[in-house]
Amino acid sequence: MNVSWDRIAGWVTLLALGFALGVGFLSLRQSTQPEPIEIIPPEPTATAQPLPTESLIRVYVTGAVQQAAVYELAPDSIVDDAVKAAGGFSADANPVAINLAQPLSDGMQVYVPSLVEEATQPPVITGGGNDATNNSRFGADLFAGLVNINQASAAELESLPGIGPSTAAKIIAYREANGPFASVEALLEVSGIGDAKLDAIRELISVNP
Repeated sequence: MNVSWDRIAGWVTLLALGFALGVGFLSLRQSTQPEPIEIIPPEPTATAQPLPTESLIRVYVTGAVQQAAVYELAPDSIVDDAVKAAGGFSADANPVAINLAQPLSDGMQVYVPSLVEEATQPPVITGGGNDATNNSRFGADLFAGLVNINQASAAELESLPGIGPSTAAKIIAYREANGPFASVEALLEVSGIGDAKLDAIRELISVNP
């Protein structure tokens, strides 16, 4: 078979052209290949850790506040924090009668008097922690930090756990009709006060003159 040199040259040219096209296609494909995406997880953010329960103090807030109750507060809390925890002052509160900057300790009671009460001796705080003096809330109406049930006003009686306006009124009516209580156990003679309620307030009251 006679093959002309021209035909051979054409085949060589076609092969070279095909090779060049293949190399160019591969280069183009590599150049257009997207860079791999690196996913970097976000760094964990620091979250505020709640105070352990054992480090909190418990304070009983009562009187002219929105919600009287026992509240758990940070150990460096002051009276202002306790009042805010109770929803703030009620409309008839007398805020100047208490020291909002006074520090608190575990077991304290904060009583906020109303405008119609005559708070003779602020601060209105009793009991708690290392408070050996148990500051009086209303002067003569308390004895050694205890509520004197023979002298206490209705508001003072209502500061006791479980004693509402109705029961406080009954206590006052009883002593007006029968004279001073001879002992704290005599409260059992007041309608609405049973053994359980007396046990709840026994350590908070006195009958001393």
